Formats: sequence, C-alpha cells, structure tokens
Amino acid sequence: MSGITLIVSTVLSLLGLGIAFFYMKKVTSVPVDLGLDQKDSERLKFIHGAIAEGAMAFLKQEYKVLTIFMVVFAIIIGILINDTHTPDYHEGIYTAIAFLFGAAISIASGYIGMKVATQGNARTTVAAKKDISSAFEMAINSGAVMGFALVGLAVLGLVVIYVVMSALMSGLGEENNHILMEVIAGFGLGGSTIALFARVGGGIFTKAADVGADLVGKVEKGIPEDDPRNPAVIADNVGDNVGDVAGMGADLFGSCAESTCAAMVISAVVFAADPNALLYPILISAVGIPVALITKLLIGVKTADDVAPALRKLLIISSVIMAIVMFFFTMALIPEFFELNGEQYTNMGVYWCFLSGLISGLAVGLLTDYYTSDKYKPVQELAASCETGVATNIIFGLSLGYKSTVYPYLCIAASIFISWGLAGMYGVAIASLGMLGTLVIALMIDAYGPVADNAGGIAEMVGLEKEVRERTDILDSAGNTTAAIGKGFAIGAAILTSLALFAAFITAAENLRGEPISMSLLDPLVYTSLFVGAVLPFLFMAMTMRSVGDAAFEMIEEVRRQFREIPGIMEGTGTPNYAQCVAISTQAALKEMIAPGVLIMGTPLIVGFLFGVEAVAGVLAGSLVCGGVMAISSSNSGGAWDNAKKYIEAGNFGGKGSEEHKAAVVGDTVGDPLKDTSGPSLNILIKLSAILSLVFAPFFVQYGGILLG
Repeated sequence: MSGITLIVSTVLSLLGLGIAFFYMKKVTSVPVDLGLDQKDSERLKFIHGAIAEGAMAFLKQEYKVLTIFMVVFAIIIGILINDTHTPDYHEGIYTAIAFLFGAAISIASGYIGMKVATQGNARTTVAAKKDISSAFEMAINSGAVMGFALVGLAVLGLVVIYVVMSALMSGLGEENNHILMEVIAGFGLGGSTIALFARVGGGIFTKAADVGADLVGKVEKGIPEDDPRNPAVIADNVGDNVGDVAGMGADLFGSCAESTCAAMVISAVVFAADPNALLYPILISAVGIPVALITKLLIGVKTADDVAPALRKLLIISSVIMAIVMFFFTMALIPEFFELNGEQYTNMGVYWCFLSGLISGLAVGLLTDYYTSDKYKPVQELAASCETGVATNIIFGLSLGYKSTVYPYLCIAASIFISWGLAGMYGVAIASLGMLGTLVIALMIDAYGPVADNAGGIAEMVGLEKEVRERTDILDSAGNTTAAIGKGFAIGAAILTSLALFAAFITAAENLRGEPISMSLLDPLVYTSLFVGAVLPFLFMAMTMRSVGDAAFEMIEEVRRQFREIPGIMEGTGTPNYAQCVAISTQAALKEMIAPGVLIMGTPLIVGFLFGVEAVAGVLAGSLVCGGVMAISSSNSGGAWDNAKKYIEAGNFGGKGSEEHKAAVVGDTVGDPLKDTSGPSLNILIKLSAILSLVFAPFFVQYGGILLG
C-alpha cells in the first residue's frame, strides 16, 4: 500500500489535464462564425478578436509586472527564512523554489482559463442561433476546461513539489517531516500571491470599464447594455474574462493549494511515518476530478427552463457523489486511531470533518443563491425599493448584504466546531478541503458565467436575431446567479482555509519554539493585535474601492469625450475608439493593484518582526473574522443589486427605461466594485496573510519581537 496515495493522485491529475484538453478541442473545433452571412461574420470576428486580444494583452502586461515581483520576493524568502534545527539545509532556498513553482502553476492556470473563455464566447453566440441546448453545452464545455485544467495542475503541482523536495531534503528523516511540509507551503504562497494581483488587478480592470459603460451609455445616453456605439463596451467584455475567469481561477487555485499545504503541515506531526495518510489531503482534490466528470455527463439542458436548475444540480450531485466516494478512501488511508496534541481521534472522525466542510460549502452556495437570485423574495423586494428612488435602493441593498451574512457564518461556525471536536486542528484543515471537494464543478460553472455574458454582448454588437439574444440572456441570467454562488463558495472556502492555515502556523511555530504558543485573550499583546487585524479588511476595502473609483473616473471622462468629439457615434455611422478604453482599464489596474498588495503582504511581516508570533496570531484572527463577514456582505449586496436590475429589465416595476430601472442601474453600479473587486479580494487578504505567516514562521520565531526584547 506504500505510496498508493501518491500514485492515485498523479494518475487523477493527468486525467484532469486530459479531460481539459478534450473539452478544449471540442470548443475550438466549432467555426467561430458558423452559420453567419459574410457581413455578420466579419463583424463577429472583429469583436471576438478585439475581446481576445484585449484580454491576453492585459494578462501579458500583468504577468510582466508579477514576474519581477515574484523573483524579488523569492530572494527575500531565501534570505530571511532559515531553521537553525537543520543547519545542513537552508530552508529559505527550498521554500523560494516552491514559491516560484506555485506562482508559475497559478499563472498557467489563469492563462488556460482566459484562452478558452475568449475562444468559447463567440462560439456560444453562434451556437445560440441553433437552440438553447447547443449554446449551453458550448458555454459549460468552456468552463469545464478551466475546472479540470486548474485542479489537474494544482494536484500535479503538489505531487511534483512533494516528490522533488523529498528527494532534495531526504536527509531530514521522518522526525523532521514538518520542516519538509513547511517548505512545500511555499507552493501555496506562490499561488496565493498571484491570486492577490489577479483578483485585485482584474477586479479594478473590469469594474472601471463596467461603471464607465453603464453610467455614460445606459444612464446618460439611454442606449442598451452592450450597444456597439458605447466606446467602453469592448473593455467591459474583456473585463468579464479578466476578473471572473483569471481572477476567480487564481483565487480558488490558491485555496486548493493553501488548504492542502495547511493540512499536510499538521499531518506531518501525526502521520510522519505513513505516506498514504500524510498525502491524504492531496487525494481529496484529486478525487474531485472523476467525480466532476461523472456529474457533468449526467446533466444536460433541453429547454430554457432547464438552464438554472442544471447548474444547481451540478453542485448538488457532485457533492453527493463526493461524500460517498471519500468515505471509502478515508477509511482505507487514515489509521483507525491516531493522536494529536495528546488527544486521540479516529478515521471516522476525519470523514465527518470532510463531510461537515462539504455540506457547509453547499449550504453557503445555496444561501447565496437565495439572497442574490431574482427568483426569491430578497431580490424582488430590492427591485420594489427602486419605486421610491436610488436612496431606498441603496439602503435596501446594504441591509440585504448585512443580513445575508448570518446563516452562512453559522454554517461555517458549525463546521469549525464539529471538525475541531472530531479531529482537532487537522479536522479543520480537512473541513476546508471538504468545502473545496467540488472545486472542479465550482470553477466550471463560474467560468461558464463570463462566457455566457460575453456571448450576449457579442450577439448585441453584431446585431443578430432577437431570439439569439434571448437565448444568451437566459444563459447569462443563470450565469449571474451561479457567479454569485461561486463567490459565496470561494469566500466560505477562504474562511475555512485561513483557519486551517492559522492552525498550521501555530503548529509550525510551536515545533520551532519547542513550547506552546500563548493565545490567551487576557494577553494584552494578543488582544491589541486582534484590533489591528480587525481594521485591516476595512482599510483594504477602502483602498480597492477608491482604486475602482479613480479608474472609473478616467473611463467616464474618456467615454464622454468620444461621444462628444467623434462624429456619428450615436447615429451608428462613427466608430468608437475601443482600444483606448481597454488601455485605460489596463493602466489603471496595473497601477492601482500595488498598494493593496503591499498592505496585505507587508502587515504580517512587520508585525511579526516587531512584536513576534503571538502578535501575528492576533492579527490573523482579527482579519479573518471581520474580513469574512465583509466579503459575504459585499458580494451578496452587489449580486442582489445586479439581479434586481435584471428583474426590472425583464418587465417588472416599469421595465427598461423607467425611473425604477435608472435607480436599479445606479444601485448596480454601486454594487459592482463590491461584488467583483473588494468583496472577492477580501478572500485573498485573509488567506494570503495566513499562508505568508506560515511560511515565515521560522523568521518570526528566530528574529521576531525585537521591540519586546
């Protein structure tokens, strides 16, 4: 049985990459202008090309900046991190290698997702000329490439870094396996660092374009969404891919890598001599690959009414299958009894930890659906509030977001309580992986959203038949809901991942110190640090919202200038300068993502150096609790405002062009940076701070607390 976990994980990761390649070929085998006449074909190819070129151009510019940053930060890791218990190994150098490898895998994942999303959007448009079933299949297949490729790469990357580092550090011995796992945590840090800039930069890009397009085009000029006369419309469509494909992909790649690393740091203390149990965390994500394939093959769409239920069924069915399959793997790979921190636990307890995370993740997703879908009372009430103007719409939207945090947080709290009681800190780490057990499906339906959204925009800009736009609108509406579910899922996973990383950080620090870490709230250092941590999400959110506002201001001025100075735009005889709007979003995103990144990465390092491990622990706890609440509230308020607008556009409360609709558009504009920039980016704050602290634990233990003597 020795090494069976490693072999199975490797085979399943390669299976995931093979499935991704299959669906990529399936998408790209369809001609991009299938069934169009010459005029429509030329127009569609131009728009499709502009979106694809804009998206890839942004990625290339972003990755140039990130490459420089990653090399510099890898050098810092190599210099600052060392473990005096193992003088023959400079832990920092190995950690820096793992860091760069994790960053490279994250970049590759985002690139693949972006590539297929920009290939699938126009093909979904032409598929919608045939029927809703063909259009849905094209969009979901595009999303499948992202899901299978990203999880396959994540699992394969973890396997490779484990095998390589085990060989390079073979002289450590089993008793020092925890040091090996702390080095491997650098892989998670690399992925999470890329996620920070992909989320923040992508969010600023997309919302600058979206706000500019909506406020000038829809509110001031009264033209429809995605109207080709709007200069910002291409940048808006590019932004959908930049933020919701590359950004979300990097975010969830980070969660997967970080949760696995956290669980392995703790399991190294418990299962040092048992490689199958040690690598059980990697297997959880690997098993999700065949489960997702089976689920996808079971679900299809025949009519418009099937679209939204099909996306929900993907999540529910995959969760059920995952729960069954993981029971047998857990019983086979985890010892019947094991001990952690003086307490005895069982393999059945570990399975219940996994199940509690899986169920709470599904519950958070479904609760997000309830608060953000126009099929339910909260969004319908929000739409009704537009009858009395913008002010009441904003008030109702904020109230909805605050209220929507209660039940998801209770679900997450229940999962933490159950898993901690059943398997201690290790149980919490397994619960976080349980929540990510359906990661392939979550990524699939999330990447489906921007593909469907772009398909509708392309149909509008090309001027295709009314029924084509109606079909893409059905796909887009379902995609908006699933995007909200995906954000809720990502936030819930980030909270549990951060707690698992927090537990791993404490475990690593205790191993290095050789004594317990004090986390008493009666300790003034810990209590004070909680306050510092609690304010970080507010400062981070203020910085990202201000960045969106500054970028949107430039975009609005440019769109107004073009309407004013380019003859014939409103009449359809003039051609807007789309490229200039894409350039504004790109420059703004690259410039504005730096300060929030410095805040997140600099705070734990400065606090740890000046005040030590206990202060870092307090900061992590404070930012985790406050950041999670703010992330859920912001994401749900923004999602609800968006769908309230669409509910009115469907003919309710006056319909398109009414005063209620104008109020809803303003509300949606306010919510845009909340749901697509600040809210999701808070995921990264709470995760990145924790994984950074874990990786730098040796530095904090050896050199930290200089102000305390």
